[in-house]
Amino acid sequence: MSASDDGADQGWVGRLSRLLGSREEEEHAALAARAANELVRSPTDIALLDAVISGMPDPVVVLDQDCRVIAFNAKAAVIAPALRRGEPASIALRMPELVEAIREAGLTGKSQRIEFSARLPSPQWSEAFVARVGLAGGEASRAGIVVITVHDLTPIRRVEEMRADFVANVSHELRTPLAALTGFIETLQGPARDDPAARARFLDIMQAQAWRMARLIDDLLSLSRIELRAHQRPDTPVDLIPIVRQVVDGLQTLARDRDVAIEVTAPVGPLMVPGDRDELTRLFENLIENGLKYGASGKRVDIVLVAAATADGTGEARVSVRDYGPGIAAEHLPRLTERFYRVDVGESRTQGGTGLGLALVKHILNRHHGRLTIDSKAGAGATFTARLPMTEKMPR
Repeated sequence: MSASDDGADQGWVGRLSRLLGSREEEEHAALAARAANELVRSPTDIALLDAVISGMPDPVVVLDQDCRVIAFNAKAAVIAPALRRGEPASIALRMPELVEAIREAGLTGKSQRIEFSARLPSPQWSEAFVARVGLAGGEASRAGIVVITVHDLTPIRRVEEMRADFVANVSHELRTPLAALTGFIETLQGPARDDPAARARFLDIMQAQAWRMARLIDDLLSLSRIELRAHQRPDTPVDLIPIVRQVVDGLQTLARDRDVAIEVTAPVGPLMVPGDRDELTRLFENLIENGLKYGASGKRVDIVLVAAATADGTGEARVSVRDYGPGIAAEHLPRLTERFYRVDVGESRTQGGTGLGLALVKHILNRHHGRLTIDSKAGAGATFTARLPMTEKMPR
């Protein structure tokens, strides 16, 4: 290789290094524009441009002054499969807003930002940045290029929708007991002022509604605390067996009220997992209490604790809570751990549920690197199994 070739290669390497080195400091559109400005001069330059934009985290398309495609990366090909070099961009980019932004950027030289959406095959939202770049050299035939970068807004929009749904659900859940309390207070201050029997009955209902609000707020605060520590995996070794037995002892009153027998089957030795004792206690309280409330018609709840080996040889603690109640139809199973999702809204509220119990279970298990499996059929009861990684590997 000649010295001049060496110098040229080092020049390109230097330019590419400078471009890639500034990647974290520049917006994606500006970075792609700088790359195009420096590199689009020959077929070799285009190949180097391809190499640069192929590493961009977002879809990037580069057009000439006639809005024909010069280069694009693989991510751009995913959102616009019809892209072809040398063909007008309007053929492949079938979003009218984006085509108009390209035209405006070419005519005015001003950068454009637009948002657009697609509903099929699933709802998606995106924003595009369109910038016209004048090439160095001054020749009239090289009026410049247009660089398009597209950023996916779908995760942000979905979070916004989830937040809006969450606020609406919380407002609805609080509004109902508040309305009941307000109504009973007005009644006690008016027609039932001198009616001891009505007063006693209304006070019992008011107490139940106040307890419902308190439990909802407690669940919301617990969920918030767990989410704040979602990426901090607990590392304190805890034994699941005494935790489960303690929870069962605490729920014996509810079991007697529902005429349900609880059977616990556990190994003789400890079942150790790295975990947060308080969160695991809350997890098993929710699972076992659900079994007692919604599976009461079966008159029995079985709890089984076992140690098992996974496919990779690591140990896994499994705690199954099995009820013999009415079961859950298959179409409800994928959504059971969503916040405020209920199979039967009326039954859930009658039982004092907040709609957040299984969401708490899921988030606690996620923090512990565990998972929840649900096996149920309508009319055949339900089994909820919490699976948690153990502190030691299982012997093969």
